[in-house]
Amino acid sequence: MDTTPGQLADRLTTAFSATGSAQARPWLWSTLLRLLSQGRPVTTGQLADATDASHEQVREALAMLPDTEYDDAGRIVGSGLTLNPTPHHFTIDGRQLYTWCALDTLMFPAVLDRTAHVASPCHATGTLVQLTVEPDRITRVEPATAVVSLLVPDDVTFVRSSFCDQVHFFASIEATRPWLAEHPEATAVPVEQVLALGHRFTTTFKDPDQDGCCC
Repeated sequence: MDTTPGQLADRLTTAFSATGSAQARPWLWSTLLRLLSQGRPVTTGQLADATDASHEQVREALAMLPDTEYDDAGRIVGSGLTLNPTPHHFTIDGRQLYTWCALDTLMFPAVLDRTAHVASPCHATGTLVQLTVEPDRITRVEPATAVVSLLVPDDVTFVRSSFCDQVHFFASIEATRPWLAEHPEATAVPVEQVLALGHRFTTTFKDPDQDGCCC
């Protein structure tokens, strides 16, 4: 299996591009993340206004993203970054948010241009993995031996179940061994390398009109 950050990023890009995922719609994805990062549900009207797209264009794009989370009022509450609790705690500007997977915690600070404080239990032992992730680097990893599991599927139409649900923090490479034995197509990658992978992946889908913008 290809395991370098560049190789994994290329495989992710191919998989996500083929299914028309949120990342393959940078005009929608980056703006939606910024709106969700404010800690409030997002309406389709807000998303349309923020992207200069029509309401119909936004609705059609969202219809292609079956994992998008909504509240009872039909407002968006999750798409990679979520207001609903998950094991992956993601705190920015004092706001407690969550992500769908470990990779999200490492690549969203660059998209949002914000420093994030991350806390997530080791998937095997329950040991708390804690990180401080700035837009361009990691300044804290505890324990220092932490790694991230990655499994790149061929089809990411349902990104959360096919991809995110397999991307966990582990306290060490040793802790991954039982899980990797059950998932031989997966790999475990040191946190710093996953950061490089995430940056390469997000750069591929970057919206040039959103540079330096934060809603």
